[in-house]
Amino acid sequence: MTAKKHIVSLSGGIGSYETLKRVIAKEGKENVVSVFCDTLAEDGDLYRFLNDIESKLGIKIVRLCYGKIPMELCFEENFIFNSRIANCSKILKSKPFSEWLRENYPNPDDCVIYLGIDWTEMHRIAPIKENYKPYTVEFPMTEKPYLSKPEMIASLKDEGIDVPRLYKLGFEHNNCKGCCVKAGIAHYENLLRKDRVTYLELENKEQRLRERIGKDVSILKRQGKPFTLKELREQVDSKPLQCSLFGEDEWGGCGCFAELDDKQKGD
Repeated sequence: MTAKKHIVSLSGGIGSYETLKRVIAKEGKENVVSVFCDTLAEDGDLYRFLNDIESKLGIKIVRLCYGKIPMELCFEENFIFNSRIANCSKILKSKPFSEWLRENYPNPDDCVIYLGIDWTEMHRIAPIKENYKPYTVEFPMTEKPYLSKPEMIASLKDEGIDVPRLYKLGFEHNNCKGCCVKAGIAHYENLLRKDRVTYLELENKEQRLRERIGKDVSILKRQGKPFTLKELREQVDSKPLQCSLFGEDEWGGCGCFAELDDKQKGD
């Protein structure tokens, strides 16, 4: 009888790495498969982190890629993705993973899926489990020992792995080079202050897409109204000595793998 496979979805973030370690410790490296879905819009240091994980754990990560970046999809759909609607997550992350899953493990009983959601994100569990039925999904980082993200990041030093660049720059997530469309205003303020070149590249794309659509739309919203990256930059630049213009509640966050289109769900 073939042993059940334990499939860990790696995002490039610290939570999914800690998840991978826990699953390997429990199930054995030979029974674990790690999978990374590449948006082609990641920070270069994320790929270094994945390489370090492979070297440290003696594994080979399965790397999937749809072949397009998030803003390319925006232009194709004539729509600016935002915190409410982010088809980039569905198309670039969930779709390649679910297709690979059904192709390699058509029988849901042959595997278990693991995601790096931790004990602070319990609200995300129910919809993910529902969307991946009939496959089983588990979340090791919601179980003891409970670790905070700073604790997980600090542990990298003990393992001899360099902390991913985005964490060093103060971002909550190591994804999409700090340009996640689900992020909030304070997140983008941090991107502007810490990586202005990347910010200006995204600002330019947003401006060009606004012109193409011909409507007042944007990635961000403030007080329920569109708030463009250009407007944010102009406000921040007008008060360069102020530590922060926006509060902690305006950071937003990544919600990848939280939902699937009906066509992507298991039968």
